[in-house]
Amino acid sequence: MLYYLNGLFVGFLILANILAVKVFSIGEWIMLPAAAILIIFTYPLIDVICEVYGKEAGGRTVRTGLMAQVFAACFIAIAIALPPAEAFGYQQEFETILGGSMRVIIASLVAYTVSVNLDVVIFSKFKEKHGNGKLWLRNNASTMLSQLIDTALFISIAFYGIMPMKVLLTLFITQYIFKFLASIVATPLVYGLVFIARKFDKRKGFEPSHY
Repeated sequence: MLYYLNGLFVGFLILANILAVKVFSIGEWIMLPAAAILIIFTYPLIDVICEVYGKEAGGRTVRTGLMAQVFAACFIAIAIALPPAEAFGYQQEFETILGGSMRVIIASLVAYTVSVNLDVVIFSKFKEKHGNGKLWLRNNASTMLSQLIDTALFISIAFYGIMPMKVLLTLFITQYIFKFLASIVATPLVYGLVFIARKFDKRKGFEPSHY
């Protein structure tokens, strides 16, 4: 089951970097990148991996996700740099959607590396203290704190000095509130995935140590 969870985690990360180009609004005050609909699932996934397979497996997944994002950014840059065929009349649109700025890419990688590693550490500390009990506590505590760091790092690195401070604060507050609430809503999903992973591995005769 670990391989499926890793695949979902990495796939969501790559898709999130592409979807981040679009920003959507709910009403007049809530403004979020489209990537938010995927990012909220990455933290529950890493928590499930840490819960079932341990801290080391979680760390490997984080490193795999980082490498996948770097490779994706490199290949996207190569694809953009390739001379377009005469029949391809959408080079500008292609660059706009997939290009992104170097500052945003760096912000994304830094925020990801710091926040997800922090999530693994906090989750593992709570698990050492409580064992298999209180999954809801370590899931939400680790996710809420790490998402706070992720949001603060990304917005400050990507947009500080470009957008007015008032806009940055609004963006930070609305994004974090959304992620905070999403973390609570996703708690049953974490319990469900942990149950499925353990049942799947037991049926296949796997143990967490095999990974």
